Amino acid sequence: MWDLLIWTGAAVSVAGLLGIIWCIVKVARLRGSARPEEETRRAMQSAVSLNLAAFFLSIIGLMMVVIGVILS
Repeated sequence: MWDLLIWTGAAVSVAGLLGIIWCIVKVARLRGSARPEEETRRAMQSAVSLNLAAFFLSIIGLMMVVIGVILS
């Protein structure tokens, strides 16, 4: 039973990690492009909110893994 919590938490954590990597790639592409400053600023703000959501998802997944390991 606790194995399911551990594996689900690991999957959620990996999804968060992929989101963080995606944000890094998005910001790196934004910095290399020649866009107007206001458009770049809006794109960066959306990347920041997605980055925070990805970190939250990763933290929730890690907490699930830790709770599953402790309780098993």
